[in-house]
Amino acid sequence: MKLTKIITTILFTVLSIFVFEQSVTANTAIVNGEGVNVRSGPGSEYDSIGNVNDGQSYPLVQQQNDWVEIDYNGESGWVSQEYINIERTEQEYDEIDSDSAETMYNNTHLRSGPSVNDAIIEYVDQGTILNIVHSEKEWLEVEYEESTAFVHRDFVTDTTKLPNNDGFKNKTIVIDPGHGGRDVGAIGTSNTYEKDFTFLTAQELASELTYLGADVHLTRSHDEFISLNSRASYTNFVDTDAFISIHYNSVADLPDVTGIETFYYSDQMKPLAESVHQGMVRASGDEDRGISYGDFQILRLSLQPSLLLELGFISNKEQEALLSTNGYQKQLVSGILEGLSKHFNR
Repeated sequence: MKLTKIITTILFTVLSIFVFEQSVTANTAIVNGEGVNVRSGPGSEYDSIGNVNDGQSYPLVQQQNDWVEIDYNGESGWVSQEYINIERTEQEYDEIDSDSAETMYNNTHLRSGPSVNDAIIEYVDQGTILNIVHSEKEWLEVEYEESTAFVHRDFVTDTTKLPNNDGFKNKTIVIDPGHGGRDVGAIGTSNTYEKDFTFLTAQELASELTYLGADVHLTRSHDEFISLNSRASYTNFVDTDAFISIHYNSVADLPDVTGIETFYYSDQMKPLAESVHQGMVRASGDEDRGISYGDFQILRLSLQPSLLLELGFISNKEQEALLSTNGYQKQLVSGILEGLSKHFNR
């Protein structure tokens, strides 16, 4: 969805000059090996796009299983984690309010010590509950068999912040993957389409909501064009408890802009917008562009509790790459779930 609020964008960009230069830092990936392949994706089956050598350093984008994504001369590159040492900047983490944490990803590493250089002693699945022995900065010491192990804070969630399953039972939720078919929506820096990103998010959200006991419907189940009138009529027909329309933004002239924005139409929906928006920003760590009144047709026509979510800018090259990963999509969805759970349990 193209951004139409030009004045807001300009103000945001001006503000970014002062905020980003002072506060944004990044973790660094340091190569440990000679002639190490950089690949186009997280696996040895992906094509090599270059080589890196011992001691070279690159901005770290993310970790996924046994692979590390780096900013490789302005493009996304993946290197096997065995050839990478990660130098982390100081980062503030929220206090954990419970005695346990839940893993957010499959194949989460449990290590013998509080460092990426310590040996991996076990891989655990998403949803594994770990009992916390001690918490220090970015590492948690957790119970493991008859001893302890260490897990990085980025890979777990405080169990007190997990959605309450009871809150989703008997709830009907309609998810609207924006655009589709001939309507591709916004276009990303790599000629990606908004319609594909919205469908990716919608599928992940539908899967999690179904697991939590909700009755979930999608306005489109594959890549097809469906009019806005039909989408709104559908959500009114099924008498939904929440209608979530998913979108992504693009402003080609401002490639560094990023952030999440949430829109509502009626004042009654503002509390729902606040809950979901706060959850997404917290879970993703993306810039907070706030919640706003949105005079969008899809919201005007809906008679049910409805939100339109702008989940990021595919005109931002780094964010476009991040949005393509399962890990980041899960973070976005966990934030939406957190907000919906908070709303339903009021």
